[in-house]
Amino acid sequence: MKHIAFLFLLMVLLCACHRGKADSEQSAKITAEMAYEGVNNYCHGAYDWSPAEDNPSLMYITMGEETEKEYQVIFRSYTGALVYFYVDKATGKTRMVEHVPAMNVEEETGSIDLWDYIER
Repeated sequence: MKHIAFLFLLMVLLCACHRGKADSEQSAKITAEMAYEGVNNYCHGAYDWSPAEDNPSLMYITMGEETEKEYQVIFRSYTGALVYFYVDKATGKTRMVEHVPAMNVEEETGSIDLWDYIER
């Protein structure tokens, strides 16, 4: 019985240490490099990049404006549509706004947690 109680206590301590590490990583401030990396990783997984194989300038990711609270990262699709990613510097919560210049249409299309797309 002592062995089971010891193993249980050990498991609780290991889980608490692991959770504390994950919480501290996510409480770290997002840098511009992290914002770019996360959006780049997201876009390469979410969008088909094959149209850009012959002409890489069709699709790209670039940094946009920066405010006190967020970074803007811009993805340009081969269709000419732009997706603006607004990355909260404190939390990593990222909202996406798609703009289609040819149709003058802009709409919020969702959000992601940047931490899910940053290699740690």
